[in-house]
Amino acid sequence: MPCQKTRPSQFCPPNPVPDISQISNLPELPDIRSVSREELATRLSDWKTPTYRLEQLMAWLYPSRVTTWDEMTNLPRTLREELARNYRLVSPSLVQKQGSADSTQKFLWRLEDGNLIESVLIPANPDLYGERADRHTLCVSTQVGCAYGCRFCASGLDGWRRNLLPHEIVGQVLAVERWHAGQRLTETPAVESVPQTARLINNLVIMGMGEPLANYEHLMVALRALNAPWGGGIGARKITISTSGVAPKIRELADDPLQFRLAISLHGARDEVRNQIMPINRKFPLSVLTEACQYYVEKKGKMITLEYILIADVNDAVGEVVPLAELAQLLHAKVNLIPYNRVEGLSWNRPEEEHCRAFSDALQSQGVPTTLRLEKGHDIEAACGQLRLKSERNGTTSA
Repeated sequence: MPCQKTRPSQFCPPNPVPDISQISNLPELPDIRSVSREELATRLSDWKTPTYRLEQLMAWLYPSRVTTWDEMTNLPRTLREELARNYRLVSPSLVQKQGSADSTQKFLWRLEDGNLIESVLIPANPDLYGERADRHTLCVSTQVGCAYGCRFCASGLDGWRRNLLPHEIVGQVLAVERWHAGQRLTETPAVESVPQTARLINNLVIMGMGEPLANYEHLMVALRALNAPWGGGIGARKITISTSGVAPKIRELADDPLQFRLAISLHGARDEVRNQIMPINRKFPLSVLTEACQYYVEKKGKMITLEYILIADVNDAVGEVVPLAELAQLLHAKVNLIPYNRVEGLSWNRPEEEHCRAFSDALQSQGVPTTLRLEKGHDIEAACGQLRLKSERNGTTSA
């Protein structure tokens, strides 16, 4: 489907005598969480502001997750007014949340321009990515829609609309943490309690709606803030970027000094299979993708993950095990097997669980580290873009 680009809706000007929270509603102002710390330091210096105010500002924006200027109570009102005249401070609004029987939580957010995006809070799996089981993982979106047109995916069914800005990527993490802090006081927690001062999210996977490496510049601004001690405080090794195979950007990521992890949305270990379901493979076939991944492994010295959605009668035949194992061994990669989540309007089917286990066993018998993910959000349509697509098509997007 061709890209569908829309212009952000225009916003009304603020009231003639606005309070601080209303001053920066004009869309031409940058959101403060899309601005680098270095730029903010320069701006505060230009305003003759004491240097310690920067640390206070960062603490309000990230650890405290405030949504209005007036909440920054230890900043002088004159500084808050100056900030409001120069920057916006916006957050996504929660349209809908679905909770799974296995505690997976799916969030549908509305952005300033009315577009919808999704995030998924995933409970820990002791085998997922080989990490320990006491983690809270958030799957984050990077685009509204997707232009890459993977045949089995709901994200791109209504086309690509725009890239997310850094503050809209960061905002998903902060909004989920605000939700969790609030729901602990009003309802039975869907995830186990964490201390009031602790961060809920300690693991990120950038594999929600969109192709992350097609929004590389904005993504890296957001991830640097989420990684920094003054920001999200999430270790780089706890952040995994997933790509459908944008080979040049994989090389660029390999050259970045931060140690972000890499996952490849592979879904086929032969060009014949991958061409059928992933159009990107025609531009970056497996030979090109493999070379880029080898470059990443050589530069980072880190194991990558091959994400492989098992689709009935497409890529789940026993004969697909050998080429997948050979590729994983070449790249010193582990394989994450995910049974397909059905998408309304698409003809692809989910294999039987017994068949998925047999595929996993055959792969492990080849000496490949393998994880089979079962029932993480299957009952809440947790695959990328499903909730957004259903809500938009059914007109159920009101909060």
